[in-house]
Amino acid sequence: MNKPENADSFLGIDPSELLVSDVNRLLLHCVSPRPIAFTSTVSPDGIPNLAPFSYFTLGGANPPSVVISPLTGKAGEPKDTLRNIEVTGEFVINVVTYGMRERMNLSSLKYPFGVSEWKDAGFTPVTSDKVAPPRILESPLGMECRLYKIVQHGMGPLSANYVIGEVIYFHVSRSIMPNGVIDPSKIDYLARLGGDWYARMDHNSIFEMPLRKQEE
Repeated sequence: MNKPENADSFLGIDPSELLVSDVNRLLLHCVSPRPIAFTSTVSPDGIPNLAPFSYFTLGGANPPSVVISPLTGKAGEPKDTLRNIEVTGEFVINVVTYGMRERMNLSSLKYPFGVSEWKDAGFTPVTSDKVAPPRILESPLGMECRLYKIVQHGMGPLSANYVIGEVIYFHVSRSIMPNGVIDPSKIDYLARLGGDWYARMDHNSIFEMPLRKQEE
């Protein structure tokens, strides 16, 4: 195989030769921007928990499914969100907007297990229709989920815990669907980048590009 002309302009990196923390930092820049799953759960004792996760994607539509991955902590401990979902089998994912950014950031601080982030972050809990965890009133989009499966990949600090949830109920603000169809220009999404960087996806930064049909 021929060596590309610009080969010297790239740095080859073998993840097996890096610290796990450095691998994580590299991944965050490579897989970016990422949507933020502001996840609401309830502990076995009924204490509500709220935490943002950018290791987040959709799975499929039949049935509707989503995936979050609360990484195992740096000391090898499971996140509160994971512990709650393992026991209760329920969670709510709320979409994060630019206007929610500061309060969402407050909720990402490390709280002791069983201590609720809702009060400090200043979000308004709303009773869900089909699951116990509340949804966030300030979020324009919410998904009530039931646990399908948890898939662990790896062991120890920063290992993956793929939480696959089936969406059993959607909440959509009427303000973002003026004609019965969701208008993304009205949502003002917040996305996660690497390090402390974020991206704002408002009407100035998004565009439409219809799929072109192949010419016969």
